[in-house]
Amino acid sequence: MKKLLTTIVISLTLSACTTHETPAGISSNSSLTTSSMSKPKNIIMVVGDGMGPAYTTAYRYFNDNPKTALIEETVFDRHLVGMASTYPARVSGYVTDSAAAATALATGVKSYNGAIGLDVDKNPVETVLEWAKKQGKKTGIVVTSQINHATPASYLAHNESRRNYNAIADSYIDDGIKADLYLGGGWQYYIRDDRNLVNEFKAAGFHYLDDFQKLNKLPQQAPVLGLFGDIALPWALDDTDKLRLSTMTKAATKHLESYQSAGTQSKETQPKESQGYFLLVEASQVDWAGHSNDIASAMAEMTDLAKTMLYLEHYVQNNPDTLVVLTADHSTGGFTIAANGKYEWNPEVLRTMIHSPEHIAKQLAKKEITTKYASELLNFELSQVEVKQLQQAKKQAFKELATFNKLDKKQQLQQETKPNIDNSLYIAVKKLIDQRTNSGWTSVGHTAIDVPVFAFGKGSEIFHGKIDNTDIAKKIFSLLGK
Repeated sequence: MKKLLTTIVISLTLSACTTHETPAGISSNSSLTTSSMSKPKNIIMVVGDGMGPAYTTAYRYFNDNPKTALIEETVFDRHLVGMASTYPARVSGYVTDSAAAATALATGVKSYNGAIGLDVDKNPVETVLEWAKKQGKKTGIVVTSQINHATPASYLAHNESRRNYNAIADSYIDDGIKADLYLGGGWQYYIRDDRNLVNEFKAAGFHYLDDFQKLNKLPQQAPVLGLFGDIALPWALDDTDKLRLSTMTKAATKHLESYQSAGTQSKETQPKESQGYFLLVEASQVDWAGHSNDIASAMAEMTDLAKTMLYLEHYVQNNPDTLVVLTADHSTGGFTIAANGKYEWNPEVLRTMIHSPEHIAKQLAKKEITTKYASELLNFELSQVEVKQLQQAKKQAFKELATFNKLDKKQQLQQETKPNIDNSLYIAVKKLIDQRTNSGWTSVGHTAIDVPVFAFGKGSEIFHGKIDNTDIAKKIFSLLGK
């Protein structure tokens, strides 16, 4: 009898655990069950490009108030719901690039590295943004890269290579205009000698702006194209608006709420009630900081993303029919919070920095490096050893450049790269900051680790648990009625 009771108790316990791990109505695999829940009116998909778990963890410590006993919770901590795998199609192995990862997030289909909205056979695959547009929703993208970069392009275009920047830019017109709002960078791709796409957008009825300060004056009755950089926007640390992603996201949500597609629909066919919108938001330059092994720029980009999420958290409180999903396409740089066998990470100097290491390096290249000048640029006091490191890096770079300039043209072409003073000092500044903070890096590329998934708002419960990046698109498709 005791054995029988033990068996019953164990069975009930296992049953309870299973129920707890897999909430009712949500499958533990990629299958979807959304019929029992209402669907959101607005869907905001946020991508932290390159933002692996080390970045959100580091931001917690970077954002911490050292005067309190407890480490403060971040907006990321509040909304973590699971993890997602990021591997591309088998042909590309285990480590994804941004194009294949964004294609997976946008279409629910694995593809090869470099693919933009195509499957492994190079066939176009419908994206969640395209489907949302077909359902009568307004659509938009907000990025800190150029608007034809890998992530936004994977939601808007179909091309065999992410490197075909001009062709992707052209497709935003040639393949039909798919978004009502575009905010980001990209002058060099949209205002070219062979084609002026900005003028073509204007001819299609778009309001164009290249002045960031005018984002608060967007017209309600016109779609918007806003380009604020030749390629990308400046680093957050160097921008006049260090929260530029947050600023653009606020402008985008307000515009998509108010904008009515009066120019594309007759009064007879226009819905009586707004169908809502789908908005893609990307913190593009977390990835670029990771590629550069630049922890100072990375934390500034994470701050901008965190402020964006805080705004969206407030937005959902006031608009409960909105879903927000945040994930990364992959992790970049193999960033480690501590290095060299030391059990410490010291973000204090990162909190005081007001310029990016790239900007600091360019300034150091122009003038004599003194303790006073270098400390002013970094905004923390340097030791004599640290100043000598910078001075030596500059001296060595000039020496290498002088040697290069003595070579004939043929010999110069045989060299891998031309010595660059700015870049040599950029490396030296980053090394100095890594030593101060005890930050580590294992790569200048991507890594294959799983990435965090965050979700809140209407329908967010279906994103809980361990999922694949393709599941995110599949779940969004289901919420859009496909």
